[in-house]
Amino acid sequence: MTPMEMEQLIVRYGNLVPCKTAFIDAHTPGSDQKENFTIIGGGVSESPDQHVHIRQTPGFNIGAAGQPPKCRNSLHDHNTAEAFFVLKGRWRFFWGRWGTAGEVVLEEGDIFNIPTGIFRGFENIGKDYGMIMALLGGDDAGGGVIWAPQVIEEARSHGLVLGENGVLYDSKKGEVLPHNVNPMPLLSEEELARRGEPTTTDVLPNYVARYWDLMALADRQPAKVIGPDAKLRDRPGFEADFISRGSISEAPYDCDMAEVLIPVRGHWRLEWDGGTTTINPGDTCLVPAGVSRSLVPSMTGEASMYRVRSTNDPAGKTMPLN
Repeated sequence: MTPMEMEQLIVRYGNLVPCKTAFIDAHTPGSDQKENFTIIGGGVSESPDQHVHIRQTPGFNIGAAGQPPKCRNSLHDHNTAEAFFVLKGRWRFFWGRWGTAGEVVLEEGDIFNIPTGIFRGFENIGKDYGMIMALLGGDDAGGGVIWAPQVIEEARSHGLVLGENGVLYDSKKGEVLPHNVNPMPLLSEEELARRGEPTTTDVLPNYVARYWDLMALADRQPAKVIGPDAKLRDRPGFEADFISRGSISEAPYDCDMAEVLIPVRGHWRLEWDGGTTTINPGDTCLVPAGVSRSLVPSMTGEASMYRVRSTNDPAGKTMPLN
């Protein structure tokens, strides 16, 4: 693989292309300043304006959300896994039918493997523009977004209607639903009653991993973060490791699955048969299966990254804990 071919599989943080009209709450006050990034795979955007950086998928999708302070992402769910780690800033995640069942605050490097079957939202509670990276299970990222009914109703009052075809129509632009497309139906009370309302105490031990805990676990070898025998036990169709300076050898290694590398801190030299490059915090690098590669952290300072690989497990609901 030539350096040019590898560079086409790296999405640099500074080259990310945002979309401000990605979802149904794009006009809703308090949510109208968020930016959506679709990095690997088609993601779950509802807007034709969404730029997709790398369309090929390794069995999962990588996306990101960027938001200024006090900006909120509305309550929603997916049919497959959704895990976030904080790249920049300080974020509050909340969940439940009305977003009041529980909440957790995440700092830079923390990761949250949000259980399927519950509505979830998040907001930037920091002082500056923040960014969170998203891991979405499946090649089609679960087929889309399931919105809490109040989100759809409020969006309609601000001119946005979501069709049952998963496409947004903006009345402010003169758009109307095609004659053969109905509005996305609201979930019934029966469907809503089946959704989970776990408390913060239920969620924290099993679905949240803190950055400094992972740094300690990765002292001598990569820490298993998401997987059947990992800190966050799950089989979402991918597995995630956490790598620090002391946990990985500089010797080349092979992998029979594609893997995605996303540095959190420090600069990492990626070497492979055919070239070398540097990946930095916020960059997303898709390394194809069968390419011998090595990872070398910068000479000084803190260095960490998340490494995500596909597995043979089908993408689907969060694995039961018992």
